Amino acid sequence: MLAGCSPAQEGGRAAAGSALATDGTQSSGTVGNEHARVGEIWYFALPVPYNTSSKPIEIKDVSVEHIPSGIRVLEYGAYDLNDTEGLPLLAKEGEPYTPKFAKLKNYATQPVRVAAGKESNIFYLAKMKITAPPKETARECRFAYEQSGQTYTQTLDCELELKVSG
Repeated sequence: MLAGCSPAQEGGRAAAGSALATDGTQSSGTVGNEHARVGEIWYFALPVPYNTSSKPIEIKDVSVEHIPSGIRVLEYGAYDLNDTEGLPLLAKEGEPYTPKFAKLKNYATQPVRVAAGKESNIFYLAKMKITAPPKETARECRFAYEQSGQTYTQTLDCELELKVSG
């Protein structure tokens, strides 16, 4: 086998990445709401990308890996922390404190570059709709990124619990 070629590359799959910090705010617990209602739309912030490696990365795609029945992801977005006055870990559409995401620049249309050793100013979020009372949590945030011409995926801890009150 040639040096620099891994089995993951040969199969067209991404290799397991390790450039992103795994100890951020969202990895230390579960965010949630115990008074959610069917039909509501919630915004769930994924971990803010922090590139701990010595080379820049370009984030190409994000997703929440485990979505329970009762929750549907409508879309993913990427927004500047300065535009939202900080990180909205969990926000409900229509609330006064919820950023007006539809009016903000969405950076998800192109790869987001994160410099070596830096935290991104851009964060990702999932716009989710409650379609039925969820039976379990949404969890595991996956990032797909490119570094030095190689594609990687890395899953970070994140967890969202929305309970529908009677």
